[in-house]
Amino acid sequence: MELEMTTRDVGDHTLIKLKGEIDIYTAPSLREAIVESIERGRYKVVIDLDDVEFLDSTGLGVLVGGLKKVNQHDGEMGIICNQEKLLRVFKITGLTKIFKMYKSADEL
Repeated sequence: MELEMTTRDVGDHTLIKLKGEIDIYTAPSLREAIVESIERGRYKVVIDLDDVEFLDSTGLGVLVGGLKKVNQHDGEMGIICNQEKLLRVFKITGLTKIFKMYKSADEL
């Protein structure tokens, strides 16, 4: 499965909306989008996972790596996710405590 990605600025945040699967094959494109945001001086990044059907450990690793990168610039990384199956992964791994969790882009 492919990963579709759209990036747009919402106030002082960069919103990366994803659709499809985040796995070992598609995670590098997400990493690139996060790095591009940081290179543009945008250190508040929000990843919208509402249309993501699958997220593996590689994808989680990219998200944690992105968080570390934005933190080096006193930024933040947030997650938009309303799917219980994905939220469960974030809760089990304790990632809901280190990512800012949003219900929608309206909260940015």
